[in-house]
Amino acid sequence: MDRFLYETHSHSREASACARWTIHESLMCHKEFGYAGLILTNHFYYGNTSVYKGLSWHDWVTAFCEPYNEGLETAEKNGIQLFFGWEACYEGTEFLIYGLDEQWLLSHPEIRDASIEEQFGLVHEGGGLIIHPHPFREEWYIPEIRLFPEYIDGVECYNATHCCPKSLHHHGPEFDVQAREYAKKYDFVMTAGSDSHHLPMLGGGMVFDRKLSDIHDFISAVRNRECVEFRDGSDGADRFE
Repeated sequence: MDRFLYETHSHSREASACARWTIHESLMCHKEFGYAGLILTNHFYYGNTSVYKGLSWHDWVTAFCEPYNEGLETAEKNGIQLFFGWEACYEGTEFLIYGLDEQWLLSHPEIRDASIEEQFGLVHEGGGLIIHPHPFREEWYIPEIRLFPEYIDGVECYNATHCCPKSLHHHGPEFDVQAREYAKKYDFVMTAGSDSHHLPMLGGGMVFDRKLSDIHDFISAVRNRECVEFRDGSDGADRFE
């Protein structure tokens, strides 16, 4: 049976200040590892973005979405899928947003300054999905662990930066154990990703037994709990076979 591995949490330096690789380099590395596709989730306006905040909303959104738009050609030429999302930040607490696009952002400037509660309403009105990534990670840039079960759809329960032996940052498998306990308590859907910013490849992500058609199909597959394997990179593999 064919299996399709998807990276659900990735960054590129064009829009994430902490990333080292370009979207083109990221796509080629993921392709070589064996991924069927990846979701680009660069840091949003109040996160660690590399997009100049002095721009108008229209120009900021255009620049923020540029790596995704430019990456589509690389993805198509090399047989790897590229989907769009972003990672919103609220003073260290972050949320992965899936299912909305550039046009939605341009039409909803209020998302920039929305509260966590308002974000939930806006994203759901647009048909999107909200996942709380690495909810129990402890790092200098996270002042405190904050949980918002009433304003999320699911939890990232496997993060390869926590578990992969090749990870250079945020190592702590116990963070994921706590995340899974949290998700089970509320019966949340679970996701897995690498939080990839640069080499080495960590190998996290979600495995499905079918190829996904687009970001909306990904959301449907997550909601229907179709994932057949959550990968956290703990095996240190150099390729997905």
